[in-house]
Amino acid sequence: MPIKFSRVAVGIIFFCYGLCFASWASRIPSIQQLLALSEAELGGILFALPIGSLLSVPVSGYWVAKAGSRTVVVFSAFLYPLVLLAIGFSAGVWSLIAALFLFGMLGNMLNISINTQAVGVEAAYERNIMATFHGMWSLAGFAGAGIGAVMIAASIPPGTHYLMIAGAVAIVLAFTVKYLLPEDVNTDKDKPIFSLPDRSLVVLGIIAFCSMMCEGAMFDWSGVYFNKVIAVKQDWIGIGYTVFMISMAGTRFVADKLVYRFGLKKILVGSGLFTATGFFLSVLLPHFETSLLGFFIIGIGVSSVVPLVFSAAGRSKIQSPGIALASVSTLGFFGFLIGPPVIGLVAGATDLRLSFALLGAMGLAVATLSSKGSV
Repeated sequence: MPIKFSRVAVGIIFFCYGLCFASWASRIPSIQQLLALSEAELGGILFALPIGSLLSVPVSGYWVAKAGSRTVVVFSAFLYPLVLLAIGFSAGVWSLIAALFLFGMLGNMLNISINTQAVGVEAAYERNIMATFHGMWSLAGFAGAGIGAVMIAASIPPGTHYLMIAGAVAIVLAFTVKYLLPEDVNTDKDKPIFSLPDRSLVVLGIIAFCSMMCEGAMFDWSGVYFNKVIAVKQDWIGIGYTVFMISMAGTRFVADKLVYRFGLKKILVGSGLFTATGFFLSVLLPHFETSLLGFFIIGIGVSSVVPLVFSAAGRSKIQSPGIALASVSTLGFFGFLIGPPVIGLVAGATDLRLSFALLGAMGLAVATLSSKGSV
């Protein structure tokens, strides 16, 4: 089977994964309204998803290492849209919590296993193509958000919306999974299933932590920044987030070519410097045009760090790809979770501009660690 078929299949599954997640995110306000949840109740319920994701990390890495990523991809990719359907038809708080917990677990299983497949395809091409796969996930985010907006405008309930998405994804997967790689690369029975990550994996994990802290904060606080600091009109509050997302998604489709030309280390260093520059520009010159430019630069900075770090982790000589990816993604995910509340705490004690300056420091940390680490 030509490797290009596997590349297309992996890219399509990344898209399906992103489409399901974006479909869920786009209807959170609708679900809140249907179940008459307060902001505090919704905030507590939403914790079920990251808890499920974190608890599945060791299981996912172990299962990928033992059974192979293809088996785990098939299992999680087909169940993921079914659990999305369960979210849409949840009749109460506890059923929603259970569905979100499973959604988090299966999402992380799919994340680790499909990235392991991507590592195998990348090895066959003998050049970086990981960022392009992650670009497909980002592209699906736009598609999911757009479809969600149409569904909301048409007053279609989340359950019906998710039924359409789940059906379409299931049909696409049925024709796609047969082209996945049958075996993972870089597997060795002599490699331990459970072992502490070596220094290189720890460095990669910390780089992912710093970058995903910035990324998570942008998801939750970019609109607040434009509202409170830039003081734009209500209709323009989301413009910063939109520019950030467009920049991040677009850069992912060219990042692999840049790595091929300049090397992994230089791109990671540059990514950290871009991230820092964007945040410091927005903080030092908090005006509409300069902050919009700053957010665009931040999108360039954070776009490639996670896919490139995952690519490097998948080539670990100490652990199998699934276990290495699980180790690095765990550290990165902690950054994604910690970023938004830390920004809130710092902003509450001082102001939002200082908290964004802290994120700029995280960008500098990415650049410093990438320049000194063995990436």
